[in-house]
Amino acid sequence: MADIRKLNTSDSGFQQQLQDLLAWESVSDDAVNHVVHEVIREIRSRGDAALVDYTNRFDAWKAASPTDLEIPLSRLAQAWDSIASEQREALQHAADRISGYAERQKMEGWTYTEADGTLLGQQITPLDRVGLYVPGGKAAYPSSVLMNALPAKVAGVGELIMVVPTPRGELNELVLAAAHVCGVDRVFAVGGAQAVAALAYGTESVPPVDKIVGPGNIYVATAKRTVFGQVGIDMVAGPSEILVICDGDTDPDWVAMDLFSQAEHDEDAQSILLCPNADFVARVEQSIDKLLPDMPRREIIGAALRTRGALIVCRDLDEAAEVGNFIAPEHLELSVADPVGFAAKIRHAGAIFMGRYTSEPLGDYCAGPNHVLPTSRTARFSSPLGVYDFQKRSSLIMVSAAGARTLGETASILARGEGLDAHARSAEYRFEDDKPR
Repeated sequence: MADIRKLNTSDSGFQQQLQDLLAWESVSDDAVNHVVHEVIREIRSRGDAALVDYTNRFDAWKAASPTDLEIPLSRLAQAWDSIASEQREALQHAADRISGYAERQKMEGWTYTEADGTLLGQQITPLDRVGLYVPGGKAAYPSSVLMNALPAKVAGVGELIMVVPTPRGELNELVLAAAHVCGVDRVFAVGGAQAVAALAYGTESVPPVDKIVGPGNIYVATAKRTVFGQVGIDMVAGPSEILVICDGDTDPDWVAMDLFSQAEHDEDAQSILLCPNADFVARVEQSIDKLLPDMPRREIIGAALRTRGALIVCRDLDEAAEVGNFIAPEHLELSVADPVGFAAKIRHAGAIFMGRYTSEPLGDYCAGPNHVLPTSRTARFSSPLGVYDFQKRSSLIMVSAAGARTLGETASILARGEGLDAHARSAEYRFEDDKPR
């Protein structure tokens, strides 16, 4: 039995219980920080030589030289040709949908001209080069390649550099095939903090990038946090989360399996049900106990449900929305009669899955929206990965002669109020006489 905790919003200590349930510290310990800082220092000072050393040490295969670390594009094409036809079709179908959604996210520049001829606006440009970290070994996720690479390509990123660890030298064919269908430009068989450091600072073989995206273990996450500022990063993600808000009219087996779908990621994943129908909550618990023994990853699911899962009875759906907004989950399923109307009450969620037939895994793989989402309540202030993360904005300002006077006078007054005389004079030079300069 999963022995998942049961909560009720009417309990006097519910709010504290909820906060305790949601608490998760993504803090690296001193040992992890020490390793990461040493790796970064070695990569910066010794470049490719350090990258080869760390790869041989941590991935248990022998790269004779730096050239062994790069996987040729022909190998990606070979992987695409070698996988089963249904896998090729699934990858292509998912890629087409993800790209189609991403195309609608592209930002365009704009300008407007004021009455005196002053032009203002915004120019949109893609990043020059982006690094994509892809987990390797047992945690091989071709879907991560699609979700991170395709928005970058749609944004117009000039070059996409992928790094993927290859424990014991093993290459995952689906990951390579996904890189092929996405048009990744270069791929290196490196992983861990050393791969992040190489992307951030560059080596003789690995070019430095402007931004690093993609999931990884605690060493990868710590390295990304450490190099932030030298390069941009997407986010430092916590464990996967799902919140199901249900009115009690969905098949309880469906809800139980939806909770499992995130709990099977790892023991720290979080699965929560919010429902005003106590009888239905009890039926979901029965479904959990019935279905769990047959799950291949039942030990992981059971541990996640015991430590961070919950079945919560609330007063009504309005209160469910309030509690849901406090939780600000990564994935939110609205398994209710009017999901579109209910979604209007949601302010904080990474992705909102509306309706009884919209299972969360569809978003993980092929619905179209990105599956890289804010976790650990960061949906209160951040958004899913998208094309906009690979584009940047530059302000456009072209002041006319007439505007130089009206704006200059205002700037001069404000600058002198701040004690910045050169600022004021720079503006005044443009309007102190009417002669062009």
